[in-house]
Amino acid sequence: MQAKQTVLVTGAAGFIGWKTAQMLLEGGFNVVGIDNMNSYYDVRLKEWRKKQLEQYDNFRFFEVDIENLGALKILFDSFQFDAVLNLAARAGVRYSMENPHVYMQTNAQGTLNLLEMMKEHNIKKMVLASTSSLYAGQPMPFKETLPVNTPISPYAASKKAAEVTAYTYHHLYSMDISVVRYFTVYGPAGRPDMSIFRFIKWIDEGTPIKLFGDGSQARDFTYVDDIAKGTILAMKPVGYEIVNLGGGKNPIKLKTIIEKIEDLLGKKAVIEYRPFHKADMKETWADIEKAEKLFGWKPEVDIDEGLRRTVEWYLQNRDWVKDISVEEGKQNI
Repeated sequence: MQAKQTVLVTGAAGFIGWKTAQMLLEGGFNVVGIDNMNSYYDVRLKEWRKKQLEQYDNFRFFEVDIENLGALKILFDSFQFDAVLNLAARAGVRYSMENPHVYMQTNAQGTLNLLEMMKEHNIKKMVLASTSSLYAGQPMPFKETLPVNTPISPYAASKKAAEVTAYTYHHLYSMDISVVRYFTVYGPAGRPDMSIFRFIKWIDEGTPIKLFGDGSQARDFTYVDDIAKGTILAMKPVGYEIVNLGGGKNPIKLKTIIEKIEDLLGKKAVIEYRPFHKADMKETWADIEKAEKLFGWKPEVDIDEGLRRTVEWYLQNRDWVKDISVEEGKQNI
């Protein structure tokens, strides 16, 4: 897509939304960012990301919830969007079991609200953020052709609902929709309920790491800049496609991640083992052939470089990050 177009980025103060919006802004796009600034995790992180974006003249921010159809109507009446990047979501597998309603409201109903606004305003392009959590129980590496009809958490179920609703709107109204399934995203200013942020903070502080399982579970960790680039490339016209964005190499065990962070910080971890959670997946591993073929995308930042940058950001911001809670959903959701 050409520069100088106006793109709506939902979840713009979120981890992936922030980095994607920043890259769009640097590419010359006009970006309207919305976020409800909910306190599923510490809002100070969201405020920090938002401040980074507000340094750009071509950025506008509104505190809007995608669940609020009335607010979306005003927004869509006020701007002429060329594309909608729906990166707003309630994330977190374990907490979705405690509060399933809010996951369905944001991830499914919120997506439906956006699709309805796109229909009314004749906007044809959406990039919809989805998740590798849908692949639970499938053979690896995970290919987009696998039948993901048995989600094992309310989070995954809500994302599946968003995907199939998007397909319906593609079919009925000729919308062009790229569904991007993300695989464990990490990086500077990441989500504090995710393992890498937690491990860095806990190891640095000497706080025992709460490790679910024995650490042999593995993830296809993907650096946030790579994910943002893939998300922007997914703005090209494809019809309706589901595309994995992941590391694409052998998954990395959590205990290996802990060792790498220990080396970077020069400190040893204290580990407190917890039972493996039945809504979690043992391993994730993306087949990314389709992303390369469709978008010319493949990840560029390897785990060692990505962790180095992430630890560096943490150390530079430790004076305020030290007060960030890493407990998921412990604040008002």
